Amino acid sequence: MDGNEITRPTRYVTRMLLFLAAVAVGAALLYPALSGAFKANALLNGMILGVLAIGIIYNFRQVVTLWPELQWIESFRRKSRDLSERKEPRLLAPMAAMIGGRKGDLRLSTTGMRSLLDGINSRLDESRDISRYMIGLLVFLGLLGTFWGLLQTIDAVANVIGSLSLGGGDVASVFGDLKRGLQAPLTGMGTAFSSSLFGLAGSLVLGFLDLQAGQAQNRFYNDLEDWLSGLTRLSSGGPIGDGEQTVPAYIEALLENTAESLQDLQQTIARGEEGRNASNANAIALTEKIGTMTDHMSSEIRLLAKTIAALAEKQRR
Repeated sequence: MDGNEITRPTRYVTRMLLFLAAVAVGAALLYPALSGAFKANALLNGMILGVLAIGIIYNFRQVVTLWPELQWIESFRRKSRDLSERKEPRLLAPMAAMIGGRKGDLRLSTTGMRSLLDGINSRLDESRDISRYMIGLLVFLGLLGTFWGLLQTIDAVANVIGSLSLGGGDVASVFGDLKRGLQAPLTGMGTAFSSSLFGLAGSLVLGFLDLQAGQAQNRFYNDLEDWLSGLTRLSSGGPIGDGEQTVPAYIEALLENTAESLQDLQQTIARGEEGRNASNANAIALTEKIGTMTDHMSSEIRLLAKTIAALAEKQRR
C-alpha cells in the first residue's frame, strides 16, 4: 500500500457549515429590515431565495459525493474482497473500468495515467458548471428586479407629473396629490433595491460555497494524481537528439503493452518456479519418510531373524 493518503473533505464541509451559520446569525439580526425588503416584491425575492436554497444543497452534494469515491479507492488499495460488491463510482468510472478488475501489483503507463486523470478532471469540471450557472442566475434575477423596479418608478413619475395641475388650485391639495402620487415610484424603487440586495447577497453565499467545493475537488484530484504517479512506469527512452524523430504513439503503446505482457509472464514464471520448489520439497520429504520406513522395516526384519534363530536353537535343544 502506498504512503500517499487521500484527504477526506471533512474540513471543507465544516467551513461551509460555519459560513452558513454566520449568514443565518446575520440574517436573524437584520430580520426586521430584511422582512420589509422581502415584502417589496415577494414573488421575485422568493424566487431568488429558492434558487439560493437549491444552490446550497447542490454545493453540499458536490462535496458529499466525494466520500464514495474515497471509499472505493481505499478498498482498491487494500485489495478488499468487497470491491466488486461496492457500487461503481461516478467520478472514477474510467478508472474503475480500466483497473477495477486487475489482480496483483498495479502498474500504469504515462499514457494510461494521463488518460485517467483527463477523464476525471473533465467530470469534475462538468459537475461545477451548474453551481457557476446558479451564481450567475442570482445576479441576473437581482438585475432583473432592478430594471423591473426602475420601469415601475419611471411610469409612476410620469403619471405624477402628468397629473399635476397648478392652475388656480389650492397649494395644499396639489402637494397632497403629489405626496400620494410619489408612493408608486417609491414602491418601484423598493422592488429594485430589494431584488438587488437578495440577488447579490445570494451570489456571495453561493460563491463561497462553490469555492469550498472546488477546493475539496481539487484536493481530491491532486491526491489522486500523487497516488497514481507512484504507480506509473516511465518509458525507458532516452532524450531526443538533433535530427531524431519521436516514436509514434501507437508504437509506444505497443511497447508498453509488450512490457506489461512480459511482466505478467515473469510473474507467471515466478509463480511456477515457486510451485516447482514446493513440489521438490514435498518429494524430498516423501523420500525421507520412505527412508525412515525402510530403516524401521530393516530393524524389524533383523529382530524377526534373531527371534527365529532363537526358536530354532531352542527346538534343537
